[in-house]
Amino acid sequence: MCGIAGEIRYGERPADAEAVRRMLPCLESRGPDGAGVWEHGRIVFGHRRLKIIDLSEDARQPMTDDGLGLTVVFNGCVYNYRELREELRGHGYTFASTSDTEVILKAYHRWGADCVTRFLGMFAFAIAEHDTGTVTLARDRLGIKPLYLAESPGRLRFASTLPALLAAGGVDTIIDRVALQHYMTFHSVVPAPRTILSGIRKLPPATVRVVKADGTVTDRCYWTADFVRTTSMAPGEWAAAVREKLDLAVRRRMVADVPVGVLLSGGLDSSLVVALLAGQGQQGLTTFSIGFESAGGESGDEFVYSDLIAKRFGTEHHQIMIGHDRFLPAVDRAVAAMSEPMVSHDCVAFHLLSEDVSKHVKVVQSGQGADEIFAGYSWYPPLAGVPREHAVDAYAKEFFDRPHASLARQLSPRWHVDSDVSREFVAHSFARPGATTAVDAALRIDSQVMLVDDPVKRVDNMTMAWGLEARVPFLDHELVELAAACPPELKLAAGGKGVLKDAARGLVPDEVIDRTKGYFPVPGIRHLQGAMLDRVRDALYAPAARTRGLFRPEYVRALLADPNTPRTTLGANQLWQLALLEMWLQDKNL
Repeated sequence: MCGIAGEIRYGERPADAEAVRRMLPCLESRGPDGAGVWEHGRIVFGHRRLKIIDLSEDARQPMTDDGLGLTVVFNGCVYNYRELREELRGHGYTFASTSDTEVILKAYHRWGADCVTRFLGMFAFAIAEHDTGTVTLARDRLGIKPLYLAESPGRLRFASTLPALLAAGGVDTIIDRVALQHYMTFHSVVPAPRTILSGIRKLPPATVRVVKADGTVTDRCYWTADFVRTTSMAPGEWAAAVREKLDLAVRRRMVADVPVGVLLSGGLDSSLVVALLAGQGQQGLTTFSIGFESAGGESGDEFVYSDLIAKRFGTEHHQIMIGHDRFLPAVDRAVAAMSEPMVSHDCVAFHLLSEDVSKHVKVVQSGQGADEIFAGYSWYPPLAGVPREHAVDAYAKEFFDRPHASLARQLSPRWHVDSDVSREFVAHSFARPGATTAVDAALRIDSQVMLVDDPVKRVDNMTMAWGLEARVPFLDHELVELAAACPPELKLAAGGKGVLKDAARGLVPDEVIDRTKGYFPVPGIRHLQGAMLDRVRDALYAPAARTRGLFRPEYVRALLADPNTPRTTLGANQLWQLALLEMWLQDKNL
């Protein structure tokens, strides 16, 4: 895992190497083990390295093969790199390292931009052709690895984080009004290619962008899951297939030249990952759980379940309890680590967890993504049986934070968009071919859009803030394809994730499988009080917030007068949603 950056100039003017160097300090936490810059006239690449595969200097980046006339910067991991290396050797290629980076370079030379279809893993990379000046940018199928873009006349910059592009300078930092509507509607999700800032975009998942020397740009989406029934199996056969595919996914994600641990929440998803790894013979597996002091009458830990799993499978378990003294300072640090404003209180939990985990291992597996893949959330059951033509309305009712009409009473007039752009976005997605039922349509947009810019981005940002690589086996694209083909009723069974629960029987204790669904509990944000409430009030009344004027003053006053009652459709704290956005903007000096 690493941080990448670069600038591409169109025409003959050389790229600004100093702008790329200004980006690299912002990427240091993603790659604390080394740095490098490659300059080639109108192209400059920068890189910060986290040593995971091939710890030698032979794997340093930017990586250039003068014989092939190619240079690459790469963030992520290609889990099948060894198999691809042997295949490429059969085509006559030789290798100077044992890294997956060099495999990407030579795979591109052999198969061109179509090489991405051969990669099993998570990745964002840029490859420059020395002779033509063409640069190819690519992002993995599920958007696990980020890639932000800032384009201006004659120039394109890219980076693994949005703040890195801000550090380079010359970015339009005006709030994108459409993105703001999405933020307020989709629990802070701003779907690609937009971000909350008008001058910064992100390459969508499963996309290859080819940038010619003259500035001509072409994008190609190379993968999607269609959510149609392509095979017929009995319920037990589906469960067996899911177990087999997930077992392969967790096995793939043990590929590393350093130890790999597991983030163990005590829920079904992470517990199943531990059980499968134990079944594969992994010895001395290290697991980590986090808990918080209770607040507002809400418990802040689920240690009873994580301890049960750790004991059952004999892991070297670390139980991390966070007191109030660590919590409040961690909030601002978590906000600082966000590439985009993310309202989920899980961010603080993952940030603190990653800080402690990074002292023990450099790679972890995590259970994120299972709910979006196997229908574990509360808004899926109400969609069952809804006619396909009414799916958008049903999804909006269950999923949107608030109806569009409410935004007119909450956002200041200059920031409000008259049309319901968020509903239009969902309607466009639901109108695509495939996804034959309302549940399928919801799972498709959640797994390929909402998931990318909420839990996936959250885990990437918070772990990489501490130089920790997180791998997510539930987002193995082959498992996602299998789950997409599975009949919705099997996923909705047993209160959600029914087919996954069946796959876990006999591996994971029944008391974990059948427990009430839990969430990463962070009571200090769900119930704003004391110093945390003061921090929220300060952010919303700061001079920068008053000047920006995103929200109607009467709405802000009403929320501060009753900070914990107004909730979104899914029960999130409305006040925190406003405050988090302002805290993020102010942290970035915007």
